[in-house]
Amino acid sequence: MTTQSPGASPQQLPGLLPGLFIAFEGGDGAGKSTQAAELAKALESSGFTVLRTREPGGTPIGEKLRSLVLDHGHGHIDAHTEALIFAASRAAHASQVIRPALERGEIVLTDRYIDSSVAYQGAGRGLGTEAVRDINAWATSGLQPDLTVLLDVDPAVGRQRRTAGDAAEDRLESEADEFHAKIRAAFLDLAAARPEAYLVLPARLPVTELAARIFERVESLLAVAQSSTA
Repeated sequence: MTTQSPGASPQQLPGLLPGLFIAFEGGDGAGKSTQAAELAKALESSGFTVLRTREPGGTPIGEKLRSLVLDHGHGHIDAHTEALIFAASRAAHASQVIRPALERGEIVLTDRYIDSSVAYQGAGRGLGTEAVRDINAWATSGLQPDLTVLLDVDPAVGRQRRTAGDAAEDRLESEADEFHAKIRAAFLDLAAARPEAYLVLPARLPVTELAARIFERVESLLAVAQSSTA
């Protein structure tokens, strides 16, 4: 995995830690959790040790912050406060969960990471993508994924998927489609700026096809990592 300071040139494997760090990103309803579970199953079947986690959350304090920022009923939360809550949760997540697992040589799969804050708070809330990225780079000491899997979903399709079950939408999910359209555009911009570090796939593809294409890309990263240590 790669650790780099803000503004450093993007790197691919091999990174500075022995593990592999993969983030799943995309709008609400894109199927990130499903694909993270599919990838974990495939990797574990191949003999790898996998840690699945999520944001906000992943630690006891992170789960409390998740409830605070996503659940309804906590009153008005302004955009700056929202961004800082996410960054605080991520700081604990990176230092207490992700980095130790990578140092053990594990493969870490996270459902959301810094790109979500850049998209949701930076673009969606209008705080500025660079400002939000800088805050989170500081919070995580520059910890970045080796690969970001972006599942691209149309906001209307995402809402349809989210409301198909019995679960109510959280604070961010319940925002208007215009808000989610800004987020989608921001995710695509992030991927376009660093295509070597992203795998962008249409969320509308069948689950099995998405899983196969993601696993193929991860296998190529693992091959690079293993050849560099041979």
